[in-house]
Amino acid sequence: MRTETGALLLSAGMSLFLGMTGLILSVITGSQVILLDGLFNLIYSVMAFLSVRVARLLAMPDTEKYPFGHAYFESLVNAAKGLLILGISLLALGDSVLVLLAGGREIAAGLAIVYSVIATTSSGITFVLLRRARSYTSSPLVEADFANWWINTVISASVLLAFCLIPVAEAADFSVITPYVDPLMVATVVILFCVSTPFRMASDAIKELLNRAPPKHVRQPVHDVVAEVIAESDANEFSLRMVRPGRTLYLLVHVVLPEESGNAGLAQQDRIRTHLDERLRRIVGALVLDVVFTADPRWAAPFKGDQAAL
Repeated sequence: MRTETGALLLSAGMSLFLGMTGLILSVITGSQVILLDGLFNLIYSVMAFLSVRVARLLAMPDTEKYPFGHAYFESLVNAAKGLLILGISLLALGDSVLVLLAGGREIAAGLAIVYSVIATTSSGITFVLLRRARSYTSSPLVEADFANWWINTVISASVLLAFCLIPVAEAADFSVITPYVDPLMVATVVILFCVSTPFRMASDAIKELLNRAPPKHVRQPVHDVVAEVIAESDANEFSLRMVRPGRTLYLLVHVVLPEESGNAGLAQQDRIRTHLDERLRRIVGALVLDVVFTADPRWAAPFKGDQAAL
């Protein structure tokens, strides 16, 4: 559990186990919430195994086929995870509303409780192990799985509590509510837990795929370091562009030097470049840095939609 691959394989294997168990018991019990949980975990296991492959790609060097590396695969996987979870959740919500309007659905509470105990225990153990793994690796893929297993644990515990109410209601001669427990739990779980987190996961990943700048708490320390290093040179100004697909920060710095500058030589420029790289790697784990020196400010100016490509 001290490696990214180990954490992702744990997540994938446990998702597959709960997915298969959930699908089988949903047929036996007739529970829609167990079916939702089974589909959720089965599809997530496919994405989790894909995450393992992406993690291995990220450790590989650039190739002719992928000259800028494989960083965007990480954002692509996280976007797919979020959208799949969100889609399944909304479909389940629609079905539960229809079932509620139709008078509910009877389920076999005994087996449903057994599954909920298995799911809650398995999800809780996986969540704890992934929380431990986060202290050894700063991986967005592991972070996404960690968030997923927190949701899984809360959902499974909530469903277990609801299923336990069925025999209690029957013993109290209040069985009129039991057909509504399963669809009501599906609707509640989706609204409370299965919309906001996958939406945020997919939204953040899609922004990364669209090359949106990272959040301010990421940009500001990087800007401060670049400004400090450039201030030590003879530069007139600089411009900074950055994107962060997954864990990798791509940084493009244009430095405007006066023509009479003593930094005009390649050796001096490389010293500035090396200093920047050393300082930035103290605060950025995975960094791709390009530093461009020029004496003409127009090369460093932000691109305008009506200007010709430089």
